[in-house]
Amino acid sequence: MTEVLAKKRLLSLDVLRGITVAGMIVVNNAGGPLSYDSLRHSAWNGMTPCDLVFPFFLFIMGISTYIALRKFRFEPSGPVVRKILKRTLLILLIGIAIHWFEYICKGDFFPFAHLRLTGVLQRIALCYCAASFLALYMPHKWLGWLAGVILAGYGIFLLSANGYAPDETNLLSVIDRAVLGADHLYLKSPIDPEGLFSTLPSIAHTLIGFCCGRLIMEADTLDKKIVGLFVTGFLLMSVGFLLTEALPLNKRIWSPTFALTTCGLAAMLQATLMYFIDFKGKRNWCRCFEVFGVNPLFLYVLSEVLAIVIGATGIKPPIYEAIHSLVANPYLASAVYSLLFVGLMAAAGYPLYKKKIYIKL
Repeated sequence: MTEVLAKKRLLSLDVLRGITVAGMIVVNNAGGPLSYDSLRHSAWNGMTPCDLVFPFFLFIMGISTYIALRKFRFEPSGPVVRKILKRTLLILLIGIAIHWFEYICKGDFFPFAHLRLTGVLQRIALCYCAASFLALYMPHKWLGWLAGVILAGYGIFLLSANGYAPDETNLLSVIDRAVLGADHLYLKSPIDPEGLFSTLPSIAHTLIGFCCGRLIMEADTLDKKIVGLFVTGFLLMSVGFLLTEALPLNKRIWSPTFALTTCGLAAMLQATLMYFIDFKGKRNWCRCFEVFGVNPLFLYVLSEVLAIVIGATGIKPPIYEAIHSLVANPYLASAVYSLLFVGLMAAAGYPLYKKKIYIKL
């Protein structure tokens, strides 16, 4: 499913999307057993630079959803509804298929009893679907309030349901196990980082991005867009940080403060990029990120599949050891492997970028 980019795209949005996708690929593909702390997710409470990439992507997806549905005047026609459902189902199935492919590479062709049903792509699909239908059927002036109500309700739930416990007594874990079954969840920790119930604050997160997309598209002038978005981001980030005493930042449960803080940071970064790229016209530095930004999900899926193949064939350790023989520091050697992997993905995406082909998932 490809189409030529016939219309001019918001370049700064493509760049930020590209930065986040490249970041997701980096943090998912460490070369060795040791990685810099900044390239690892926080163990529980707290936030590292690595924790920013996925929430930034959801925020950008919210902006993109506004831009995409604006073309249809937010009217819930049959073709629009079918397009949303088709894209949601496709992304969901690709996410599950990636997990299935990993089992196939290990010789287990029918892993249905323990196939993971959650994941990054699955969360992206659910957030996209929910935000799109809410945008079609609910007045947009209420979407920001709805996001606030969801986050407030979720915060109350966390405080009353042992939501910050990093074990199976956490009601998030209890709900996910009851609905999906323990064998179909993330097995490396009791709390699934892309669990079903914690998708609710992620939907609110995407709605905040949608509201910021409305701000960007409806503001009269570019300087108003930039200032409005930056101020909005600063307020969101400030509220998020102010509430961390009661509700600590936590990516794995997608705490309300995590959603507010990362949305704020993403909005401020988007405003900064708009200033330098769209207002000042400084575009030469961001070509590589454009490559990732125009085909984000395709390159992310390709990276996941390639990583599985590399792991299954056993060639990853020799490659890392070869790098380690040249780079003595094991942390740096691991990071070099990650950067080389990202470079390989950039090389795969560059021909599509040159031909202005957008592979839509």
